[in-house]
Amino acid sequence: MNIAIGCDEAACDLKRIVRQHLLAQGHEVIDFGTHDNAPVLYPDIAIAVAQAIVQGRHERGVLLCGTGIGMAISANKVRGIRAAQAHDTYSAERARRSNDAQIVTLGARVIGAELAKSIVDRFLESAFDGGRSALKVAAISDYECAQAALPRAPGA
Repeated sequence: MNIAIGCDEAACDLKRIVRQHLLAQGHEVIDFGTHDNAPVLYPDIAIAVAQAIVQGRHERGVLLCGTGIGMAISANKVRGIRAAQAHDTYSAERARRSNDAQIVTLGARVIGAELAKSIVDRFLESAFDGGRSALKVAAISDYECAQAALPRAPGA
């Protein structure tokens, strides 16, 4: 599988571990940074990964920051992206099976390396179930498209 990965400075060490794990499994992994502990704007990295997935350059994405929250919020600003924060394998599986998420986000200050590898594995091996969930994902997409046509709210 072709996977995009990115992180902020808080998750650089965990990203290296997850990246090596994915490479050892035979995945192609494109690293969007960051590559050291210097402060960065994580929205820039999250949006770059999300755009690359929407454009079809990668099948899935893994984003890491201190909690996984900021990366999920940022990636979800890209039209067509469903990014889900997961701190356990069940949530990672449901993100794919029920929500057809293309990106999983992880928190380096919340989970350890072995759990991170397990979460990513479960996310990647799971497939969208469709069925009743397909209607829900379609409703999310419809709302997203309708919102794109509206002017931005003041202060947004």
